[in-house]
Amino acid sequence: MAIPKLRNWLPLLILSLLFVAMMELVHLPAALLLGPMFAGIILAILNRPVVVSKTSFGVAQAVVGAMIAHAIPPSVFGRIAADWPLFISCIVSVIFASAILGWIMAKLQVFPGSTAIWGSSPGAAAAMTIMAESFGADVRLVAFMQYLRVMIVALVAVLVTRIWMGATSPDHAVATFTLFGPVRWLPFAGTLLVIAAGYLIARRVKLPSGPMLITLILGTIIEDTGVLSLELPPWLLALSYAVIGWSIGLRFTREIVWYAARALPRVLLSVLTLVAVCCGFAFLLVQFAGIDPLTAYLATSPGGADTVAIIASSSHVDISFVMAMQTGRFILVLITGPAISRFVAKRLGA
Repeated sequence: MAIPKLRNWLPLLILSLLFVAMMELVHLPAALLLGPMFAGIILAILNRPVVVSKTSFGVAQAVVGAMIAHAIPPSVFGRIAADWPLFISCIVSVIFASAILGWIMAKLQVFPGSTAIWGSSPGAAAAMTIMAESFGADVRLVAFMQYLRVMIVALVAVLVTRIWMGATSPDHAVATFTLFGPVRWLPFAGTLLVIAAGYLIARRVKLPSGPMLITLILGTIIEDTGVLSLELPPWLLALSYAVIGWSIGLRFTREIVWYAARALPRVLLSVLTLVAVCCGFAFLLVQFAGIDPLTAYLATSPGGADTVAIIASSSHVDISFVMAMQTGRFILVLITGPAISRFVAKRLGA
């Protein structure tokens, strides 16, 4: 029994490494999740079943929750509070625009209602993909929509930055990736305890996407109170992303792949429309709030926050404004995602 399992796991691992290496080579975002997901899709289509246990998937969700908690600096909340009307209006406008586009896609039956809404959510791609399944959406199609948007938004952000800054736009805007680096072992041990606590509490309370959400709450409290600085080595994040990518990719079928391929032109149109709408919001920030154009564009860019952060750090922009806007939208999307999905699904009779 072990030999057939090994025969399927081995090509899955090899394909995952190849896809990740190719994506890292061309600087595609979310390579550590997308590579394993594509590998899983190929094995699923070839009917080479590999099972990722629910426990592994739950622990991977908890690691992602800790990662999100670590990525949200306390200073962001101060920046948002200092100019909250501007932030709230801009963040809500982007979320509203994405919800309208999701509703239109559902109305046109591009994807089922709940799936279209989760897939159209602007930002928090990994979190939205994890949460979507708990609320009745097709996680495979949500992942397809979310990561297609992430790649397009990242590409457009790089192009806009290069055009704006001209030939001086730095090529080092993509961070170098090191899988094994120095680890602070005591904070790492504390981080593992937080992850374990989040996972075990989630198993007791049966909250949708509980391992991620509960660990996110625990991690944010611990980080912001100064009790512990979470330590997440790149290899742990890479392994967690791979588990999530495999668990999604291995659920694909030939029918689902064909369905997604037929919907590709309309999904692309939806993504480009959202990018154009966000450009309109950036224009309003320039005209009425005095924000410089590149800062405004990166701040309103709908998703790919990690890529936007890297680009912003290598450009002449107001980095704190960009990250406050991106983080604020990320948090609001996490909070409002389930409610918006249920509301639209009911209106469509789904």
